[in-house]
Amino acid sequence: MPTELAPQHTIALLQSSSLTSVVQQEIERSILCGELAPGDKLIEAALAEKLGVSRGPVREAFRILEQAGLVRQEKNRGVFVRQLPLDEAMEIFDLRAMMDEAVGRRLAEAITPAQLKALRAMVERMERLVKDGLADDYALLNLEFHDTLVAFAGNRKLTSVYRKLINELSLFRRMNLADRELLPLSASEHRGILKAIASGDAQAAGRAMREHVIESKERTFRNHSKLPALARSGARGSK
Repeated sequence: MPTELAPQHTIALLQSSSLTSVVQQEIERSILCGELAPGDKLIEAALAEKLGVSRGPVREAFRILEQAGLVRQEKNRGVFVRQLPLDEAMEIFDLRAMMDEAVGRRLAEAITPAQLKALRAMVERMERLVKDGLADDYALLNLEFHDTLVAFAGNRKLTSVYRKLINELSLFRRMNLADRELLPLSASEHRGILKAIASGDAQAAGRAMREHVIESKERTFRNHSKLPALARSGARGSK
């Protein structure tokens, strides 16, 4: 028979697991909202002190985040926010486009009135954030909107794979949404997705979601191609 854990041991495991989850979620939030940028080094001791925990949960959170593709651990150097290569990001966009098209088709055929109401409320919130120019809040709600669409499709395996891909893309996508002039366009595309799903037209809904991803991919490529020139300009201006 398996050996039962002592109550104290069980409580300690639950506390450790809970702390690890809290630490992992906080670091992930900091990465997704841009507080931690690609290439930033994560200091275990500093994070433990900031979050009021021991180093153990921080170390375990690093391991989980590495598996999620958000950080990388380098021997004798430490832990860093991962920098996703452009070619890999483009491949993820292509994969996501196929997944989103399938999700759009599924939702057009099976979405419930309550789910539509929830999505409509999110789109309206995004439009208000655009008017207020709150790019950071918009970026987080944008992630939540797409995550909700996939969750409503009802395929748990798809949701799991999708979330990993979205986390890896988040830093590239933030470059798109950091430009406040692009926020109205993004919000308009979300309104179009909602309208297509609500129409019950599976082909139109799939096409709307696929085109939204392809547009995001193209914006990402254009923004990334501008970075070297902007960096050179900034370097000249600092002299």
